[in-house]
Amino acid sequence: MMGPQHALSGAATWLTGSWVAAQFFDYPQSATTIAIGAAVCAGGALLPDLDMSGKVTKGQGGSTVSRSFGVASLFVAEVVEKISVGVYTATKLSKDPDRNNGHRTLTHTLPFAALMGFGATWLCTHYGKWAVMGILFFMFGFALRGLFDKWADRAGWVIVTLTSGAAAYFAYEFLPTIERGYPMIGLAVGVGCIVHLMGDIVTRAGVPILWPIPTGRRMWRMIGLPDTFAIEAGSKVETTVLRTAFTVISVLAGAGLLAPALLKRFDIEI
Repeated sequence: MMGPQHALSGAATWLTGSWVAAQFFDYPQSATTIAIGAAVCAGGALLPDLDMSGKVTKGQGGSTVSRSFGVASLFVAEVVEKISVGVYTATKLSKDPDRNNGHRTLTHTLPFAALMGFGATWLCTHYGKWAVMGILFFMFGFALRGLFDKWADRAGWVIVTLTSGAAAYFAYEFLPTIERGYPMIGLAVGVGCIVHLMGDIVTRAGVPILWPIPTGRRMWRMIGLPDTFAIEAGSKVETTVLRTAFTVISVLAGAGLLAPALLKRFDIEI
């Protein structure tokens, strides 16, 4: 699945989850907190593709997320890819094929998603303001690159970086206290990573969702839909059907979250 659809699926998942939490578990959130969570989840839904680097010295190529902050993020993606292929090579079993790149390996696993989620929560609770703003900065940058891909391409990484920094600062000012706000950030990052895995599972290539559990002399077995049902990355089904579906879900969930407050504001009873 391509970056824009990954980001949109993350936002849709968070908005839907927030609606479910408010309706069935009596867990209301402010509109600002919901928006922050949706943006973080959208950014987290791009994070696993940080294992796909491009031409660092030329500032070209790579995944959507690796281009978010120009050469700097491309360099990080290069490092992450090298680490990923190194872990793959060191842990592969006899039936695992040889690889010369790390895409869809280490960062496309459940342990990675858990590490990102718990790691973000730990950093926020132990280091406070600067850790929170740092994580928001990166997640907002990824989200901007994914959700507003055409605008981000035109604006360039400098504008994306400045916008992300300003958004992170103001978002921090509106976040709830540590009891709810900081764990929410980590949860949104982790959920976003898992949503990414689910998005890639519906493609032909699949992801090593079972890692590190070995199966049939393979440590890195790619799990995906059969070719008959699988979605080809970048196809019309993804860019039109899935994108439309994620957009509709996001709008409906957002409307469901805002409706009670609007009804109360205008003193309307149903």
